[in-house]
Amino acid sequence: MLGFLYLLIVGTVLAAFLLWPRARPRALAALASGAHRLAALDRARRFVFFGDRFPEHYKSSDQKVLRYLTIRGYTGLLFTIVLGLLGFGCILAAVLAVRLLQGRLDLPELLTQALLGGVLLFLDVQGIYSLAVLDARLARECFGPSERELLRQRIDELATSRAAVVQAVDAERRRIERDLHDGIQQRLVALAMLLGRARRSRGRNPEQVDALLHQAHQESQEIITELREATWRIYPSALDSLGLEEALGGVSERCSIPIRMEFEVDRALPQPVETAAYFVVSECVTNAAKHSGATAISIRLALHGAVFVVRVEDNGTGGADPLGSGLTGLRSRVSALDGLLHIDSPLGGPTTITAELPCA
Repeated sequence: MLGFLYLLIVGTVLAAFLLWPRARPRALAALASGAHRLAALDRARRFVFFGDRFPEHYKSSDQKVLRYLTIRGYTGLLFTIVLGLLGFGCILAAVLAVRLLQGRLDLPELLTQALLGGVLLFLDVQGIYSLAVLDARLARECFGPSERELLRQRIDELATSRAAVVQAVDAERRRIERDLHDGIQQRLVALAMLLGRARRSRGRNPEQVDALLHQAHQESQEIITELREATWRIYPSALDSLGLEEALGGVSERCSIPIRMEFEVDRALPQPVETAAYFVVSECVTNAAKHSGATAISIRLALHGAVFVVRVEDNGTGGADPLGSGLTGLRSRVSALDGLLHIDSPLGGPTTITAELPCA
């Protein structure tokens, strides 16, 4: 009611200035100045009686505050009417109780009055509840989301992120199983066949045995190399022993495309951030080498305040699918750390993938 009276009185006083185009901005500013003070009181009311904590940095515009007070004025009038009807109903119920105690009320009239009173009480309570919900909604729109709502949003984000991480882990397991089955396992079968042929030829054809053993030795070396690459894709041991920069140096050495790397970090990073950064670079380099037809890759890792930024760019043909399994897994891994993954890959290139990982 205070906001309604303020708008009614001050708005009437300033009506002439509000209608004059030249004076309208100053009149609106004066009207909004008092409206902001009343809104601050209402914000304190929401905190004292309902425990709502709104963001301190959130500043409502003049139009939003004036709209808030106007709607609250009308809802206040309606709420007064609803409360008045509830009080009037309580008085009628008391009169009915007195008549019942005096024996001046028969059963049919009592049932009729009780039924009508119950319906009216239900409607009155529903009206009070609806106005209370409207009041909370108006406060949220004017003062920003409350801490309770922010917490609920955060819980929903974490639930979504957790589900994405589980899917990414399952996809990674399937990829590892596929690499082991289709790659290393097949090479081990070929190695066993070469050794079996060499054993059967032993004593009959020494030259053929030497050739088979030479092929078996080459095959074993390739198996060791592929197994080392598979283990690095699972988790690089150099990340723990040598650090992120040295681990990324290993990625550059194994890539067939020239890589230019800039590493601008002046302090230690959290281990989850280093792990996520490594896999972002590794996946981007692998995709560029396999699919983009790029001839050069540039990598830049820099710490900007509390955010670690990883930027990988190649001069390939572009057209990377953001919904592909590899980039989807990266997005899930980055999102699990409350980070952001930006993908810019137009047809014809270049492809730029940027990951922002918070370190706080």
